[in-house]
Amino acid sequence: MNTTRKLLIAANLKMNRLPDGALDDDSPYREKGNVDVIAIPTLLDIQQCLDAQIITGAQVGQCHNETTGAHTGDISMQMLADVGVRYVLCGHSERREFHGETDEDVAAQAIAALDANIHPIVCIGESSEEREAKKHEEVIERQVRALPIESDITIAYEPIWAIGENALRAATSEEAQEMHAFIRSLLSAERGAITRILYGGSLKKKNAKELLSQKDIDGGLIGGASLNLEEEFAEIVKIAQELSQE
Repeated sequence: MNTTRKLLIAANLKMNRLPDGALDDDSPYREKGNVDVIAIPTLLDIQQCLDAQIITGAQVGQCHNETTGAHTGDISMQMLADVGVRYVLCGHSERREFHGETDEDVAAQAIAALDANIHPIVCIGESSEEREAKKHEEVIERQVRALPIESDITIAYEPIWAIGENALRAATSEEAQEMHAFIRSLLSAERGAITRILYGGSLKKKNAKELLSQKDIDGGLIGGASLNLEEEFAEIVKIAQELSQE
């Protein structure tokens, strides 16, 4: 890990309700002094998290780039900002695959978030076929170049083959570090020094230390393990805290 960038652990709850204990005073979702921790629940649970003073993000789904208007079923970034949301998750591979979101759509979401003073966490990642064909760097570069990379954003590298119920495996620490370093090389020297790049993809307590120890990995975007509060998510946060104190 790099000591100049504070580790960020983000819980992506996907299409799941908050687990028991999520809003407790000692909830693992609460920010720790030396590690940033945020919860990214469904829209139904955002207000509960905000009321409990948990730093909260939103999963960008039907989120329109306009602030208001005749867009049935959509909400705007400004609406999220108005209720206190501080982060949004954009570009997840599940949105790209199942809802047809393009690089241009994701970039527009990130820009709309920035305009509303919300910090975007933007997901990028390659498929197993693209990696096997040795096109993974080409795919990642295309996705990164589409983004407002000279603005204040966080990038989450989530190889598609490592996430979800059909995950093949987690990336090794060497694979993850190699890709994170490549992503950082696409940024300007000034922006690359301060932009946090998270790893996501079967990150659990058993591999958290090895992954989070890498110099270009600045935290984790946690999916399934974020629902197992005590046995998984709390342990990942604890490991991040220990690494931050080294």
